[in-house]
Amino acid sequence: MGGVPETHTGWTFLTNHARVLAAIAEDHTTRIRDIAARCRLTERAVQKIISDLEQDGYLTHTRQGRSNEYRIQTGTLLRHPADSNLTVGDLLSLLAQHDRRHGDQDAQRQTEPSHAGGPEADH
Repeated sequence: MGGVPETHTGWTFLTNHARVLAAIAEDHTTRIRDIAARCRLTERAVQKIISDLEQDGYLTHTRQGRSNEYRIQTGTLLRHPADSNLTVGDLLSLLAQHDRRHGDQDAQRQTEPSHAGGPEADH
């Protein structure tokens, strides 16, 4: 886990800020190290993103012993003018729906019998 994340060139549909927020939404007590691994970012980048999200009112945290517990402000509107009628909660809901469908598809693939020779092997 301590390695440098893979580099990526080009653009992506989701920003690193959205990825970090989605990771926190999945587990409100997740560690920065785990967010970094999941999002393929450095821990320092995750710390900066969390700071950005807190500064702009999308996220707060409270200290729980040696850990942080994050609270997402789901009613906060997205920043881009074209998305000004959508909230953080709307975005996270959409991402969670995708994850549920994707997870269901993965589980189905794992339970289907394997046909090494393909459909023709059954004949």
